[in-house]
Amino acid sequence: MVARRQGRHRGLRLLLHVYMHKGIFMTRDEARAKVIFALDVESFADAKHLVTLLSGNVGMFKVGKQLFTAVGPEIVRTVRDAGGEVFLDLKYHDIPNTVAMASLEAARLGAKLINLHALGGYEMMARTVATLDREFSGQERARVLAVTILTSSTEATLREVGIEYPVAEMVVRLALLARKAGIDGVVASPLEVPLIRAACGPDFLVVTPGVRPVFAATDDQKRVMTPGEAVRAGADYLVIGRPISGAPDPVGAAEAIIQEIMAC
Repeated sequence: MVARRQGRHRGLRLLLHVYMHKGIFMTRDEARAKVIFALDVESFADAKHLVTLLSGNVGMFKVGKQLFTAVGPEIVRTVRDAGGEVFLDLKYHDIPNTVAMASLEAARLGAKLINLHALGGYEMMARTVATLDREFSGQERARVLAVTILTSSTEATLREVGIEYPVAEMVVRLALLARKAGIDGVVASPLEVPLIRAACGPDFLVVTPGVRPVFAATDDQKRVMTPGEAVRAGADYLVIGRPISGAPDPVGAAEAIIQEIMAC
C-alpha cells in the first residue's frame, strides 16, 4: 500500500513538472510579465498617468518614436523611477557605428529591451552587440531585438520595395541573420512565431506586436492573433496598446488580457 501511494505521488509530481514546463500553470505574475503596454501618447502628462495607472497590470512599457520625440529620455527615467521596465522601441536603422552608439545610449538609460532593423544588415547588428557587451562586461545589459518585417506589411508592400520573398520566408531569413550576429531576439508577427522557434530555437526572444484581444479592433495591423493564441504559439512578450488605452476601463482591459494568457 505504501509503495503504491509513493508511486502515485511520484506520478503526480512528474505530471506537475510536465504541466509547469509547458506553461499550463502560469501564475498571474508570469502572465503579466508577458504584457508590454505601448505608451503611444502625445504628452508626458498622458504617459505618466498611464504608467501610474497600469504599473501593477503590465510587465513593461513600450516607449516609441512619437513619445520619445515629443518628450525625450525623461520618460524612460520616469518609468524606471516608478518601478517599471522599458522597451525603447526606436527601431534604429543607420550605418553600423551610428546604430551601435545610439543603442549604447539607450542601454545606459536603463531600457530593458531596445531594437533595430534586421534589414540594416549583419555588420550593423554585430557591432551593436559587441559595443554593448564591451560596455556592460560582466553585467546585465539591455536585450537587443531585431525587427524583421513590420506587422503592417504584406507581400505586396514588400514587392514595392524590391523584396520578392514571401513574408514568412523573409522573416525567417532575417531572424537567422540576427541570431548569427548575436542579437537576443526579434520583433515579429505572432503568425511567424512557430517558424522562428523552429529556425532559431527556444532561447531566442520573440516579441510580438499585432496582438489584439477578442474585444478589440485590428486597426492598421494586418497579421494578428489574440493574446492567448500568441502565447500558445511561443511568443515571449506581447505588445498591446490601443486595446488597453482605448478601453473605457484600461485596468480592466489589461486584467482581461492577463486572465486570457493565464487560461491559454
